[in-house]
Amino acid sequence: MRFPTLFVSHGGGPWPWMQDTWHGAYDRLAAALRGLPEEIGARPRAVLMVSAHWEAEEFTVQSNPAPGMIYDYGGFPAHTYSIRYPAPGSPELAQRVRALLGASGIASAEDAQRGFDHGMYAPMAVAYPEADMPTVQLSLRRGLDPEQHLALGRALAPLRDEGVLIVGSGLSFHNLRAFGPAGGPASAAFDHWLDTSLAETGAARSAALTAWQSAPSARQAHPREEHLLPLMVAVGAAEDEAAVRDYHEDDFFGALSVSNWRFGEPAR
Repeated sequence: MRFPTLFVSHGGGPWPWMQDTWHGAYDRLAAALRGLPEEIGARPRAVLMVSAHWEAEEFTVQSNPAPGMIYDYGGFPAHTYSIRYPAPGSPELAQRVRALLGASGIASAEDAQRGFDHGMYAPMAVAYPEADMPTVQLSLRRGLDPEQHLALGRALAPLRDEGVLIVGSGLSFHNLRAFGPAGGPASAAFDHWLDTSLAETGAARSAALTAWQSAPSARQAHPREEHLLPLMVAVGAAEDEAAVRDYHEDDFFGALSVSNWRFGEPAR
């Protein structure tokens, strides 16, 4: 049984705990995330999550067996700084990740103290609200080199045959200064380029992603690319497999084009 890989948009801060505040802005994203367990086809034994909200000098894996919470956002209601998503970690998976990276010549480290950031628990609380899915986070590498993150995905690909769901958690558009009508044209242009580029497979797709900065409105969509790089990991781990855009809207927050993708067929 081989699991697909995913790239999901994780939304803003602790949005699942503020649904009444957003007046329906997250309804379609929430519906897509709730549908993920059925879409991936089988229940994984664990999730490996690459979040936009963790960068380190080397690829670093979370080995905490019971991660706490990191409230890595500001300006939200008081109750969002006491929310809990008590999913278990998996030191065993963390060690397997490091072994795979070492076998591919990729340096890595581990962090036995780090908790879950909102790039993990915001989407996971919607997809797996019981908080019973063992989950391990893996950092981005500072420098944010796309080829390094594609290579990371390639090294992790065997996990897909071992019951592990690999998830890249970011946003397909992440320019907070244009999060609304001002960002509409740039988000539409970049989202169209992404969907067209991801329709390719193999070397052509990876080459397009490596050169993402030449895409239409690239730097308007991603002034800094940390929310795009988790996509590279998901693609690298399913490099020769087709992409399916499983969530899209072109009026997110009134104007923005945003999307999620699945790479590979559902596990059966």
